[in-house]
Amino acid sequence: MIKILKNTDNGFISIDDIEKNCWINVSNPSPDELTKLSEDLTIPLDFLTDSLDVDERSRIETENDTTLIILRVPKFDKDNLGVPFTTLPLGIVLTKDITITICLWDINEVLDLFKGKIKNLPTGNRRRFILHLFHRTAFFYLRYLKEINKKSNEVETELHRSMKNEELIKLLDIEKSLVFFTTSLRSNELMMERLSKIRTLELNEDDKDLLDDIIVDNKQAIEMANIYSNILSGMMDAFASVISNNLTIVMKFLTSVTIILMLPTLVASIYGMNVELPFQHSPHAFFITIGLSFCLSSVGVLIFLKNRWF
Repeated sequence: MIKILKNTDNGFISIDDIEKNCWINVSNPSPDELTKLSEDLTIPLDFLTDSLDVDERSRIETENDTTLIILRVPKFDKDNLGVPFTTLPLGIVLTKDITITICLWDINEVLDLFKGKIKNLPTGNRRRFILHLFHRTAFFYLRYLKEINKKSNEVETELHRSMKNEELIKLLDIEKSLVFFTTSLRSNELMMERLSKIRTLELNEDDKDLLDDIIVDNKQAIEMANIYSNILSGMMDAFASVISNNLTIVMKFLTSVTIILMLPTLVASIYGMNVELPFQHSPHAFFITIGLSFCLSSVGVLIFLKNRWF
């Protein structure tokens, strides 16, 4: 889907034709749409298709008068029960007078662009537009990292009560999200540091200051992701050991109970033989057998308690 937008005093509006200083927002396009867009704007086709590769890393590439910036953005998918927090590439193509964003998802929904300061951003100011996209991306990384930490704390509380594999699987999914975030944040950092050296953008002092602030936020997100990942790894190892230890305790208890129950069974088995046995002609033989079984079981319980085998 292709939308052509332009900023006015009342915010972004949709327009029908491509004009100077407009913003073309492309989301999950078809091959025909990509080909037509490439031909109409004289853009290398690979600049458009590379942005749709889910494994594409952040980078900057320039060809003739066209610049491609690929930024890894965070995405939250509430319908994904496995790994809800992932990242995906956002392609920003800069021509002489037009800015194009291309992504598998609608970037307006992913970064919530129509809220906050960016809603008043002129599409003609390409430098400021790009920097605000970067700033919005860093903001959502920090926001989602806090939500990930909150979810890990909730799972930890559940683990204290249940100690089931389901909770460990949830922690594993959270750890996957942190790995995605850490990898994407590091590639974004390298791309942003190189951005200031690109001559086609010509960042002024205010833009450089804003870029430095964004890089600081990005580094903060990297540190948070690393800290949460380390804590989560240690937590998973600890709970895996606890679950294993609990299983050992249960097996130890069941083995002890089996041994105690074996003593009455042994007495009953002996007195069930078809041979001459003590007390077999006594009218109290049954009670003697029961009493002997009870005494042996009691002695066994005392031995196990003394040695703390239960």
